[in-house]
Amino acid sequence: MLTVRNLTKSFNTPDGAKVRVVDVAAFELAPGGQIALRGESGSGKTTFLHLIAGILRPNSGDIFIDGVEMTGLGESKRDALRAAKIGYIFQNFNLIQGHTVLENVLLGMSFAPGGADGARARALLDRVGLGNRLRHFPRELSTGQQQRVAVARAIANRPKLVLADEPTGNLDNRNTASALDLIKETCAECGASLLLVSHDDATLARFERVRDFTDINRMDRASRSPWGQTRGQKTEDGGQTEDRPPLSGL
Repeated sequence: MLTVRNLTKSFNTPDGAKVRVVDVAAFELAPGGQIALRGESGSGKTTFLHLIAGILRPNSGDIFIDGVEMTGLGESKRDALRAAKIGYIFQNFNLIQGHTVLENVLLGMSFAPGGADGARARALLDRVGLGNRLRHFPRELSTGQQQRVAVARAIANRPKLVLADEPTGNLDNRNTASALDLIKETCAECGASLLLVSHDDATLARFERVRDFTDINRMDRASRSPWGQTRGQKTEDGGQTEDRPPLSGL
């Protein structure tokens, strides 16, 4: 399902130095597999997920999603592949505040080839326990409920791969357990592979397969913080990463 080979990504620091944040020789995730990566803040794990999702472009290397090589695609084709094959669960949920719960899920679906499917969106929201909150806005929901909307949106397009970036980082202990169970169960139900990254031991303990990101990422240990964070940094080609990821394939 997911194959990564010789993947690298560098950023330029404000003083002009070049720092390599991701340097992964090989990583694979089988169809339907679920794995968690343990990584401290600044370890490059979010950058790794953004590269896999096509939100960022690598300096070198290959990423295969369901047999399709992503890194050689242009922006529009990467967006289309993300929408069709990848679901993404963000730590801060990235819900559109001016849209209702139902509209947030439908918006995520609108980028995929099949377009928005109201019946499926309603069924998914009912599955995550929000069938009675369809017309509520994110600000009217608890933190745990907002995470459930994010889960429904991530699996709405029947993705082959779900990426979860610290998905329980804003939840209390009770909601952390239920959110993780929901993420794992819904991925299994739709046959999606799951790659989750976290620094939280309680989150990682709920996975049978856990790997330390430092074991697969050969970045310079001295440069771990703060350059593992991707927002607003200068990239090696002189551009700047986005403060907010594109909506397609959320």
